[in-house]
Amino acid sequence: MILMASGRCDVVAFYMEWFMNRYKEGYIDVRNPFYEKKISRIYFRDVDLILFCTKNPIPLLPYLEQIHIPIYLHVTITGYHKDIEPFVIDKTKIIEAIHLCSQILGKDKVVLRYDPIFMNDIYTIDYHIKAFSRLCSLLENDIEEVIISFLDEYKNVKKHKNSLQYKELKEEDYKIIGNTFSKIAHSHHMKIKTCFEEKNLVEYGFEQDVCLSAKKAFELTNKIYKPWKARKCGCVEMVDIGVYNSCSHFCQYCYANYDEKKVKENQKQHDVYSSLLIGHLQQEDEIKERLK
Repeated sequence: MILMASGRCDVVAFYMEWFMNRYKEGYIDVRNPFYEKKISRIYFRDVDLILFCTKNPIPLLPYLEQIHIPIYLHVTITGYHKDIEPFVIDKTKIIEAIHLCSQILGKDKVVLRYDPIFMNDIYTIDYHIKAFSRLCSLLENDIEEVIISFLDEYKNVKKHKNSLQYKELKEEDYKIIGNTFSKIAHSHHMKIKTCFEEKNLVEYGFEQDVCLSAKKAFELTNKIYKPWKARKCGCVEMVDIGVYNSCSHFCQYCYANYDEKKVKENQKQHDVYSSLLIGHLQQEDEIKERLK
């Protein structure tokens, strides 16, 4: 089994103490986001790999050598400022943390994500090219692979449309991004690919791949995994342990947060000693052990 921590919220940035409590306890409970009374109980003895996805790997650093399960780490860094990512920490600190993560885990197990890409009068193509080039130059010795994606009109994105002021990308925009980003990444000895995008940019030197392919999962675990039924994106089957509306970064392009009031309510229900990320088990909950 592969745990994803997480596509629904930034577990590493905000809930690492809770995660380590669960790791030491030996199991974790995950509430089904669509059927709230159904709980999946996952024992770490059944976990072959943990995929951590975060904008701030610093809270993970003290525990990297305590977790005796293979780790695959995706770190997102963009060129956006506080107007778009109000509570993401200083990017220089994130880069410093990536250096350390790469040294401990190995550069083949740390992936840089530059996503999502959107453009407005401030964040132009030239702006993104300069930001991406600077990022790759700083991480050349720490990263082998980069993933990019483009902005999707999720509920939260539409809510912030007036402040995001994003423009529709034209074919020429994709061509410029494809050519320049590919050349920049390759000049720093990095592979580059898109993440489940209609415009996969392969004609410009991007690789046609996914965030966690069956091939990569096999390299990391020596096991074969089936495609992820829940997402249809081409990644292998994973179990996301996160909870929607529980991330405190409040990025305006986020797909997992769409109700800021709910985020604050969820944060109040978080207990580092609970088996659930948010709240506690209830008498009427149905708990079923998950094996894959």
